[in-house]
Amino acid sequence: MRNKIIAVNAVIVIILGLLSFVIVKSTLSASAGNPAQLSALAKHDAQGAAARFQLDALRVERFLAAKANEAATLDAINKSTPAARGEAATALCDQIMSVAKGQFEGAVPSLVELVDQNGKIVGRNGSTMGRGEDLAAAYPGLKDALSKSKSGSDVWSNKERNDQFLASYVPIVEGGQVKGALVMGTTLNDELARVSDATTGRPIVLVVSSKDDVVIAAHSANAEPLTDAVTKIKGDIKGAITSGHTAAVTTDTLSLGAAPLESLGDGKRGAIISAAPTSLIPDAGAIAYPILGVMGLGLVLVIIGGWLLGNYIQGPVATLEEGLLAILNGQTDKRFELDHAELGGLAFRIDQLLNQLMGIEEDTTDDEGRPSTSPTAANFAAAMGVDKGSQGDVDPAAVSALASEPASAYYGRIYREYIAAKQSIGEATDHITEQAFHQKIQGMENEASAKFGKPVRYKVQPQGKEVVLLAIPLG
Repeated sequence: MRNKIIAVNAVIVIILGLLSFVIVKSTLSASAGNPAQLSALAKHDAQGAAARFQLDALRVERFLAAKANEAATLDAINKSTPAARGEAATALCDQIMSVAKGQFEGAVPSLVELVDQNGKIVGRNGSTMGRGEDLAAAYPGLKDALSKSKSGSDVWSNKERNDQFLASYVPIVEGGQVKGALVMGTTLNDELARVSDATTGRPIVLVVSSKDDVVIAAHSANAEPLTDAVTKIKGDIKGAITSGHTAAVTTDTLSLGAAPLESLGDGKRGAIISAAPTSLIPDAGAIAYPILGVMGLGLVLVIIGGWLLGNYIQGPVATLEEGLLAILNGQTDKRFELDHAELGGLAFRIDQLLNQLMGIEEDTTDDEGRPSTSPTAANFAAAMGVDKGSQGDVDPAAVSALASEPASAYYGRIYREYIAAKQSIGEATDHITEQAFHQKIQGMENEASAKFGKPVRYKVQPQGKEVVLLAIPLG
């Protein structure tokens, strides 16, 4: 029985536990991998990264705008000889770089250059190389800024020049005339790492437009899966750059967002690509595994509970089985005294059945030998069934006294004498009430009067271990 209880409950726990695990895991996986939500997340991530990228460029522009108006900048650009301008420009660029290192946290600019009004390099930080090179020819955005006397930023990605910068430039104006420009560039990989840390926390890729194609210009760390996916959706990215609207694209493995860099260059220069995580909830399936742990705990509790319950029931059942076997083997006086909340009643009914089958009168007395039936007149009559007695020889004077005794005094006296006589021989009298006694005596008197043809009263007469009532005819 114990094993069956444990097995049935264990199967129920296992079924419910596994069903709960499957339902929760599938529901979480479906919700966490919702394609629409993942696409929206990728789109928002790309927009956030693109905004931060362009904000960093704008911060550099504001920084350079302040430096362009300083006297040291004007002095460097106005030197009389090319050599003097070159030396002054290098010193100026080194000084600006020193200030920038404390101004910009994270992605510190790596390039500062001073160019003349034609876009040719006058000098750069940390080196005398490149003086006289025509930057405006390589980067039309810088040429446009000089011609229109406006600041700007652009992505400089040029394999021939080995350039990979987020470049910002501000014209130097004196007396309403453009004298040149300050240029500051931050390495693209460093800038993208800064943007990734500050926004999505995941890899991002920068692509630039090239005729009818897009080219990956730079990317943050661990972006290999993202760069592989970008090569498959170049047409969608090109469309986002051309339209100026952020696009969401789903591949076989990733949900991507492409946000154009509208404030850089001509507004169709490039885009930031970001990928949503593969799941909205990291390791969503693992969230359901505690259900298996709870199921295991349930099995342990089922085993403990089944063991205790089985012992509680199996012990009394074994006692009943052994007792019945003993009765079948001839021990007919075998009875069950089973103190058990559930099976005690069954054992009592089995005892009653055995008594009836074997013709044994049931003992209805309590532990002190007192009857357990209620003290009704009928029960009292059964108790007095052997005490009626018969007529005896009585002294005439006693008969006369008995006849003259008032009925109330007579019945009260005979009741007291009967109770005292019963108690004297050790019989219980708690069940004999005075009213029941009176009713019984009166019935007996009526029967005896009919027999003797005259009134009859009774006298209590102890006889050995019995108490009898002697009928005394009056008159």
